[in-house]
Amino acid sequence: MRLIGLAGWSGAGKTTLMTRLIPELAARGIAVSTLKHAHHAFDIDRPGKDSYAHRSAGARQVLVASANRWALMSELRGAPEPGLAALLRRLDPVDLVIVEGFKRDSHPKLEVHRGANGKPWIHPEDPFVLAIASDVAPPPGPLPRAHLDDIAAIADLVLARAMPLEAFLAAG
Repeated sequence: MRLIGLAGWSGAGKTTLMTRLIPELAARGIAVSTLKHAHHAFDIDRPGKDSYAHRSAGARQVLVASANRWALMSELRGAPEPGLAALLRRLDPVDLVIVEGFKRDSHPKLEVHRGANGKPWIHPEDPFVLAIASDVAPPPGPLPRAHLDDIAAIADLVLARAMPLEAFLAAG
């Protein structure tokens, strides 16, 4: 397994890029999993569903399974939020894991930057940014760059700069 992140400020287009990048990688025969950090409370369950009732009653974990998919929900119930390495260890093996968010962690990243967003660049302050996808020219520097609309070039950058997951886990 290999690992890379998409890092950028809110509104830069990380999710849009992710939804365009995954099919490009899949067409190249790359099996992809994603890990997304949410900065706010979120719920993948709904009131009125049995699984919601199980969680509301105090279950630590609820696993819902069908012929099409399964989902495991874990309630922290006051425990600290797990870090990136702990979450990555829970994923099934694939060719590539793409992390969205976790921009302050020490994994290799492709910076996603949109000029109209008006936010500062994440690099060069973050030494883990190894490439850039942007709709504007970045500050001068050695990092390779692709335009946000050039999905094939971005896929090339991602594949060239992703690191072995075991190396990341061993370092942290």
